[in-house]
Amino acid sequence: MHEITSLRLFFSTANHHLLSASPSLSRLFRLRPPKTSLKPPPLFAAFSSYSLKQRYGNSKNNPNSLSSGRRHSSSKIEKMEGGGNSGKEHIGFNKRRAEGKDGSDKPKKNLQRKVRKLDPANTISYVQILGTGMDTQDTSPSVLLFFDKQRFIFNAGEGLQRFCTEHKIKLSKIDHIFLSRVCSETAGGLPGLLLTLAGIGEEGLSVNVWGPSDLKYLVEAMKSFIPNAAMVHTKSFGPLPGDNATIPAPEKFDNPIVHIDNEVVKISSVLLRPRHSKGSSEVNALTACVQERTKVFSEPSISSRAELSLKPGDLSVVYVCELPEIKGKFDPKKAADLGLNPGPKYRELQHGNPVKSDTQDIMIHPSDVLGPSIPGPIVFLVDCPTMSHLEELFALESLAPYYSNISSSASENCKLVNCVIHLSPSTITNTAMYQQWMSRFGGAQHIMAGHELKNIEIPILRSSARASTRLNYLCPQLFPAPGFWSLEQMKKLPSASEFASKGSLPQVFGGISAENLLKFHLRPYAQLGLDKSCTPNMMSSPEIINDLISGIPEIEDASQRITQLWHGNRETNGTSVRDTELMYEEPWLHEHGLPSCLEGITRDDMEIVLLGTGSSQPSKYRNVSSIFINLFSKGSILLDCGEGTLGQLKRRFGIEGADEAVRGLRCIWISHIHADHHTGLARILALRRELLKDVPHEPLIVVGPRQLKRYLDAYQRLEDLDMQFLDCRNTTESSLKAFESHEDNDVESGKAPGLKDQRTDSSLFVKGDRMQSYWKRPGSPVDSSVFFPILKNLKGVLNEAGLEALISFPVIHCPQAYGVVLKAADRTNSAGKRIPGWKIVYSGDTRPCPDLIEASRGATVLIHEATFEDAMVDEAIARNHSTTKEAVEVGDRAGAYRIILTHFSQRYPKIPVFDESHMHKTCIAFDMMSINAADLPMLPRVLPYLKLLFRDDLAVDESFDANITTAIRDELIVDESDDAAADVTTVLA
Repeated sequence: MHEITSLRLFFSTANHHLLSASPSLSRLFRLRPPKTSLKPPPLFAAFSSYSLKQRYGNSKNNPNSLSSGRRHSSSKIEKMEGGGNSGKEHIGFNKRRAEGKDGSDKPKKNLQRKVRKLDPANTISYVQILGTGMDTQDTSPSVLLFFDKQRFIFNAGEGLQRFCTEHKIKLSKIDHIFLSRVCSETAGGLPGLLLTLAGIGEEGLSVNVWGPSDLKYLVEAMKSFIPNAAMVHTKSFGPLPGDNATIPAPEKFDNPIVHIDNEVVKISSVLLRPRHSKGSSEVNALTACVQERTKVFSEPSISSRAELSLKPGDLSVVYVCELPEIKGKFDPKKAADLGLNPGPKYRELQHGNPVKSDTQDIMIHPSDVLGPSIPGPIVFLVDCPTMSHLEELFALESLAPYYSNISSSASENCKLVNCVIHLSPSTITNTAMYQQWMSRFGGAQHIMAGHELKNIEIPILRSSARASTRLNYLCPQLFPAPGFWSLEQMKKLPSASEFASKGSLPQVFGGISAENLLKFHLRPYAQLGLDKSCTPNMMSSPEIINDLISGIPEIEDASQRITQLWHGNRETNGTSVRDTELMYEEPWLHEHGLPSCLEGITRDDMEIVLLGTGSSQPSKYRNVSSIFINLFSKGSILLDCGEGTLGQLKRRFGIEGADEAVRGLRCIWISHIHADHHTGLARILALRRELLKDVPHEPLIVVGPRQLKRYLDAYQRLEDLDMQFLDCRNTTESSLKAFESHEDNDVESGKAPGLKDQRTDSSLFVKGDRMQSYWKRPGSPVDSSVFFPILKNLKGVLNEAGLEALISFPVIHCPQAYGVVLKAADRTNSAGKRIPGWKIVYSGDTRPCPDLIEASRGATVLIHEATFEDAMVDEAIARNHSTTKEAVEVGDRAGAYRIILTHFSQRYPKIPVFDESHMHKTCIAFDMMSINAADLPMLPRVLPYLKLLFRDDLAVDESFDANITTAIRDELIVDESDDAAADVTTVLA
């Protein structure tokens, strides 16, 4: 195994030279050069030592040291002194990136919009359900409208990007994104999607984003962390909401708004506004339905629509997609009879243009020579979120031309709707009023895409579910999530009856429940209708486990041995039954004693749940950063909250269990402003607000960098997040000491006596820090009256959670990047002995730095990012990340009891590359890994077994590296969906 790892490191380094030598090949494999002009490492670097002192400490003896080999890039690469007992050591980092100035090193991108040549004659077209959130019930499904040369996506909830990776839907082919509403449920995945598109190719791509007028608030919010260039093509429509805004005259927005009208499709929208009419009820509406038999539609009440206050989030949209009619077959005999000779005029007639006869003095019209045309298919996408919106939907006059069950005189001119996709929740669609409205479309196929309980049994991320099932079989103690939730499991939950009561749509109007990847064909006309050939089959845990055992027979013994380890059985004496090479337990596993903080600890004290362990962007097997600190009856704390965090909570704890976890959140802490660490925040906060709306509660405290406050403040104009914000710099050790020294004073006015507004340093490091000299920017005034009350609230929240402190500290990655320390309060055992509390340190994204080492002194657990393998140290420096060995060395220097490595580059799909020789107290993190404080002593023992589980994947990974040179030689094009090639870091990093 050691030889294989070394071989991988060799190829990794060699390939760097080959790709760097050819810019075209670099583009071919989407591998970007570092943002600094670093020299490529020599080939032997893969086999050299990477200790901090040897690599950076002595420039005379080390040709690779920063002070010698990289003098030419000294403006970007800096050195800092490290801690430790072995003297001064130097660690390289990218100063310009840490200052946020690395973007100026590159020319500004002018993101390209795709212009495609459309051919309506021989096109394939269908609508398809993209089942984001169908199994976790946490976000709105998306819908894909597919054409040969164009793609349209409706709604972009969290997890869409990961879904597309899983199912090989190429993001680069998307031309337009339409939002049916603007909220975290329908647009939570939009920021990550825009950033990924902006990172495709050298110039990047942009996409048209359409939505109701609320979209402007989302765009304003995203500007705090997304380049403007990625959002220049956002287009909103409809009345502008605002505190004093009123709905304009009803007729102004009743007519459909046309957005796309080209050779292959016409897409228009009709706005839905909530009708808060007094005295309206479902009974009254049904009475109006009866009157429909004699009247096309009920007349809207002007009093209910005029002068209505329009709030952000009120607008919803019905989208209408109309394909052009199919021209009838051309009849050459009729053309000849009318005196037309074969030639270009045939084509003109086929295109719908009249021509003059060649032999007769007449004009020939297309209807003279073409058979009867076939009307183009029409698809509706309906999002009706509330009963108030349903009242408006029921009365819309602009939809009358599409109703087919009205009076005979009107039905002759109606347009035939083929398919209606209902994005509305089942609480609305199951009402008699809604179903009466559905009946107006006659024989249209209705697809109900609202959440249904049965969908939880079919995971939309099958690769991840399969991996979770395998891990659960091997080590259920660390991987309790089953991978698949069954209805039998859900029936045991207290609120299962509530879900069951929602039921499915009665099969009255041809309605069917949506399934993931269900299609409705539009072209060719002969295939018009439903297609279930792509819908996934039911997967079962026994099937996956049987496949696992047949492929790796040793896994049965490994699972049994792990169970024995957890029950204290040492009879096997540290070696496996079948595979001593891969399953050997190193002697250092028994060397270290138990820290005093773990003495007598129980299983309901603390648990670390790794919800997302990947970097940059979601992949098939790893979601982006999120760590759930479960304090059980005392609540929980979330450290970082990347896109899809809520979905991961649902996969770990179940539908209702996740809701309980969100209800119990005490605080959310965000490390820095990069999108892969915070874009799941709005969805979590919005759900918590909804869950607690009828319960007295306090706003949730969010601690993060001050750029995050700008985003949240702007976003709250769109959706109430029910939170209080606290800048990370107000939770540093120095700030907390200032707060404590004034806490006993009278702060009734919000400002401590004698404490003036302070000018707090706004640089990367806090005042007095030995790194502060690198950043000399002016500070910004901070009013203690603003953050002292929130700090007081935070202290109370922490006390209730059994925590003594939450302390942020600066790290080296980008401006205002932080790590965090969580310290539990001391406790007393039954004998009256005082037991110190545990200490968790989370690094965030960072280079190894003294502040992190100091903060990690004596940590029970250090959770450290390890984005790159050891051979990619230059890449780690350029992007201010850490390698696996650097992360382990930080923990060793600080004397941490256990080290958990996370935030792996997505170039390592399942398991990262690491040198097992220095993993004596370290564990590799996986999504859904749940580490109970009582299990910490066992943590390193599991690593050999995890290697066994992924041994075949390591072999596949090696073959990919070897194939890179083959691909270079043959100039093959790598598919964008290729897992192994999919790493390339985007601007999300």
